[in-house]
Amino acid sequence: MDDVLISFLQVIVNELSYFCFMNEFKVDILAIAAHPDDVEISAGGTVAKHIAEGKKVAIVDLTQGELGSRGSGPLRLIEAENARQILGAHFRENLGLRDGFFKYDDESLLQIIEVVRKYQPEIVLTNALKDRHPDHARAAKLVSDACFYSGLNKIPGAPIWRPKAVYHFNQDFYNEPDFVVDVTDFWKVKMDSLMAYKSQFHDPNSKEPETPISGEGFFEYLKARSIDFGRPAGMTLAEGFQVGRTLGVKNLFDLV
Repeated sequence: MDDVLISFLQVIVNELSYFCFMNEFKVDILAIAAHPDDVEISAGGTVAKHIAEGKKVAIVDLTQGELGSRGSGPLRLIEAENARQILGAHFRENLGLRDGFFKYDDESLLQIIEVVRKYQPEIVLTNALKDRHPDHARAAKLVSDACFYSGLNKIPGAPIWRPKAVYHFNQDFYNEPDFVVDVTDFWKVKMDSLMAYKSQFHDPNSKEPETPISGEGFFEYLKARSIDFGRPAGMTLAEGFQVGRTLGVKNLFDLV
């Protein structure tokens, strides 16, 4: 068998592998965040809304959040799976990077490139570009860059894929959103998914240390933030997002 025929057959095998791969895991939206509960806190309503509209969604947590003052890594994995089921997300996995100590390096980028190529999302949601927790901004940069690099064919691995857009959700710091998503009808689902993280939020019987998100008023704060985001757009409750590049629409009627 000559080299040309071997090369041709290899192309056919790669193409067949691509379609099998795509059919099994491809999603519309991939939410990637530093810690379990980041997605639910900041974009849980958006995720639930799009799932209800028939979109396929996967969630990837970079770490187990094992450095958190409450709970433990293994417990948070269980809580994350419970939250996935409440939201209705189709897939969830944890990359097992070191909480607090994951780095912007080749190893981390390649792991994220792998999941972007695996799930082939049209849209990626990820951490805030600037926030109180240093992991959040670092994760935002890693994910955004990995989404670009995943489209380079000289990086080996699964078939190349570059998402159409990367959107950064709001977290602790207020970051003026570039757009907001109406989550009024999905607020209860969002709250139910957060309550799956029993170790992290308010529990009057807990003996663990208080944290910025474990206080009794934290959920009220989240709702107030969502009211604030929604009001200028004529929405009751909304989640806000920032973009890394200019947004475009096909016509003016795509805007609310």
